[in-house]
Amino acid sequence: MKIAVIGSGYVGLVSGTCFSEFGHEVVCVDKDASKIEGLNAGRIPIYEPGLDAMVARNAEAGRLSFTTSLAEAMDGAKAVFIAVGTPSRRGDGHADLQYVFAAVDELAELVKSYVVVVTKSTVPVGTGARIKAKLSEKLDASLFDVASNPEFLREGAAIEDFMRPDRVVVGAETDRARDVLKELYRPLFLNETPVVFTNRETAEVIKYAANAFLATKISFINEMADLCEVVGADVQEVAKGIGLDKRIGSKFLHAGPGYGGSCFPKDTRALVYSADEAGVPMRIVRSVVDVNEDRKLAMAGKVVTALGGDATGKKVAVLGLTFKPNTDDMRESPSLDIIPALQKAGASVHAHDPKGMEEAARMLKGVTFHEDPYDAMDGADVLVIITEWNQYRALDLDRVKGLMADPVIVDLRNIYGRADLPAQGFKYSGIGRKS
Repeated sequence: MKIAVIGSGYVGLVSGTCFSEFGHEVVCVDKDASKIEGLNAGRIPIYEPGLDAMVARNAEAGRLSFTTSLAEAMDGAKAVFIAVGTPSRRGDGHADLQYVFAAVDELAELVKSYVVVVTKSTVPVGTGARIKAKLSEKLDASLFDVASNPEFLREGAAIEDFMRPDRVVVGAETDRARDVLKELYRPLFLNETPVVFTNRETAEVIKYAANAFLATKISFINEMADLCEVVGADVQEVAKGIGLDKRIGSKFLHAGPGYGGSCFPKDTRALVYSADEAGVPMRIVRSVVDVNEDRKLAMAGKVVTALGGDATGKKVAVLGLTFKPNTDDMRESPSLDIIPALQKAGASVHAHDPKGMEEAARMLKGVTFHEDPYDAMDGADVLVIITEWNQYRALDLDRVKGLMADPVIVDLRNIYGRADLPAQGFKYSGIGRKS
């Protein structure tokens, strides 16, 4: 089956490539001519493990191509996926749908035979109905259906999530649309992947509800971490103790500096806004958003405390800038709040990240970036671990201690044991346990 994917960013590129791996003919479209030129030359605009090889393999096989022409992509396509960005709108936090509806306006001029228009982008409930109404102004109802097929991709593990998902959610109103989506996902049916067929509105809510619930678990364990630090408990043992309860589960119970990335922050804000519009306030989710925003700034205060309460003139070494490991994504990363707060407190910041420094340099001013993590530590008064990249888990601690002006480590991801570093002469501060 031929499909078109509008948007060659993270969701569109990963989804389109994985569909081509299933054996479908996929044409990815993007307005950014330089991005398309790069993709046709084999240059991948994002870092996602394994994606470059999969793109190359399917492009060489003729199943995957890239273009700036939606007309070219739509020619003969049975489905078109809208996978453009839906960032938070300034001022109110609602999802900005301008790119979604711009895509709808353009494809409305190109539909000549039946096609399923599928929202892959994360959109507020009711967006599918608005798309249908917009298309109906120009197209006969027999020429299209509108469906929702939300993505559940974790950056750093997106290919695995697409090829071996926990579930696939399809919101469609007609058997004809459902049959097209069934054919697209047929390889997963053969693997007995659970596929949830429902209406559009339910599929749209499922996406927001899933992300809001996971964000709630993160903010919950972060608040438990604050309690543990005061009363002498260990949040990692608390997380283990409650995570073994199958009703709760162990995932997303890792205390840290707050959640970031392209999904949780914007989706929780958008859900709060949509619920307010519907007259059903989301008090729990609103609290989750507030707790997370406060959390990031509190981490800067934790570093200042480790510096004796005064960061003026102090050198801070930061390891990890992206919102999570195995990605170059800086969107809503805790580092974007922590580092400016430390600079405002008078510190100079030297930083390293395996993949995120190019993007970080555009977003963080006045930071000195180093290609080697040990160079960032040279003469530092404190070492702060913000992102838990694997290469930071086995640092040469003797070398670290020899480089630093003062052997103080603030470990915002608890990747080192509470007893290990003090025994080697470090002053150590973790999350959710006594320093």
